[in-house]
Amino acid sequence: MRVVTVGGGVIGLVTAWRAAQRGMHVTVVDPEPGGGAAQVAAGMLAAVTELHYGEEQLLALNLASAARYPDFVAELAEAGGDAAGDVGYRTCGTLAVALDADDRAHLRELHALQERCGLRTQWLTGRECRRLEPMLAPGVRGGLRVDGDHQVDPRRLATALVTAAERAGARFCRVRARGLTVRGDRAAGVELADGTTLAADAVVLAAGSESGDLAGVPPEVLPPVRPVKGQVLRLRVPPEFGPFLSRTVRAVVRGGHVYLVPRIGGELVLGATSEETGHDTTVTAGGVYELLRDAHELVPGITELPLVETRAGLRPGSPDNAPLLGPTGLPGLHLATGHYRNGVLLTPVTGDAVAEALETGELPEVAVPFSARRFETAPHPCDTSNTPREVPV
Repeated sequence: MRVVTVGGGVIGLVTAWRAAQRGMHVTVVDPEPGGGAAQVAAGMLAAVTELHYGEEQLLALNLASAARYPDFVAELAEAGGDAAGDVGYRTCGTLAVALDADDRAHLRELHALQERCGLRTQWLTGRECRRLEPMLAPGVRGGLRVDGDHQVDPRRLATALVTAAERAGARFCRVRARGLTVRGDRAAGVELADGTTLAADAVVLAAGSESGDLAGVPPEVLPPVRPVKGQVLRLRVPPEFGPFLSRTVRAVVRGGHVYLVPRIGGELVLGATSEETGHDTTVTAGGVYELLRDAHELVPGITELPLVETRAGLRPGSPDNAPLLGPTGLPGLHLATGHYRNGVLLTPVTGDAVAEALETGELPEVAVPFSARRFETAPHPCDTSNTPREVPV
């Protein structure tokens, strides 16, 4: 079976790897495999603290993927060798805190929702929070300790997946995808920016926030995916500072979410804004200011750290904030997109689910609620033009 995957981010890469392991002839179309949102994402595997009202069904998929991560990273290490397979997986947990009475009440409501969903979290007083993380501001009013939420380094994950996919037999076509080729009533391949065409028995559209822009896709199956901008900062904790944070810390400050993710080696990732600005990836002074301001209220010592990188990326948002997976109404066309803020978390379960759908035509039970076909009769909310554009994945 010949499979072409449009998109070489972590979702496209894991799909290619799993499909190649099943004996399929896989080609990944992307000018920079391993790039995309993974270069900006913080890598929180936060199935519990990312729970939002109305997303209880998505919680089951998130938990299923989180449970697969230990075996998944072990397999990646074996497939890519220890150097390429080290993805920075840490089981350090998360501390979600409140800075004022309103935030404390909101966090209490979230705790109640988590308990109703059978999740294990522990409510802490402000003093107990500061005992766990001494760098927290004195004004912290309370928090939730979530030991089951872990983290991974998305950049290392992407590198490991490129290596694993190549060693499994996948090949890479480092050019842009221009459009889908349709013959008769089915997808038959992908036209490339250089004018050549890759023939395929199945095409997987895994182009992240660009998935709704591929030319040639019939409007009724075009995925309703939109870009949601997020600005992220990276800081460095000098060795002389000693321990700074031992786990991910997150909070809501002035209605905006902020998180700090400490990495092995002294990197501290600070994010993230959420902006509906189309395909713009400009880092703005306002975005950097707001992140540093809110993080300073949470962890005052952060302003003493060197700022080493500012980046902006695009999350692939969907109408219900959940992924679109598997076969579409156009035979031969599959989707693996729309993961929004959970792309890194859902990497293991997505690869397994889409590879199974390619082989059998059916999604596994855990992924059925996220079928690619659930929005096919709805209008595309992202259409601003009648002319799809070349996908720069």
